[in-house]
Amino acid sequence: MPAKPAAARTGKPAPEYADLATRMAALHPKLRKKKLTVAAAESCTGGLLGAILSEHSGSSEYFRGGMEVYSDEAKTVLADVPPQLIHSHGAVSAVVAAALARSAREKLGAKIGLGITGIAGPTGATPGKPVGLVYIAVDCPKLQTVQKKQWTFDRAGNRLASVGVALDLLAKAIG
Repeated sequence: MPAKPAAARTGKPAPEYADLATRMAALHPKLRKKKLTVAAAESCTGGLLGAILSEHSGSSEYFRGGMEVYSDEAKTVLADVPPQLIHSHGAVSAVVAAALARSAREKLGAKIGLGITGIAGPTGATPGKPVGLVYIAVDCPKLQTVQKKQWTFDRAGNRLASVGVALDLLAKAIG
């Protein structure tokens, strides 16, 4: 379990792992009832989304699996993100997040794909892409969207908050 995240500069704390697990518990029966399946491709969250998606017994009915695609090479080799997308837009971009979600869905045969890419920090910032910049995507027949977030938490908080947004998008995809 990750360390307890620090509050953002705004004073609002990031969600904790237990909060995300509770939120997933509410989605669990809905996914099972609707016979929906989910897959993930995640970068800066390093498997945290997959851990939350598989937190509850019976999750194998809907969670097809996930890809930890931390490096650019992993994004291209494992998630089939075209190298020219990364070269043109950067690994931390809306188009790459969308490509990760689509690839997770297609490669793992899921009805819903989730993708996350960003800069968790405290290092890794580049010009125009500060620490805390994260793109979270969902891809399914009824919803394809990407959310851009600029978190001000510590590394743990940035990762947890990003997974929280992925759960929000999953809830929208479930309906």
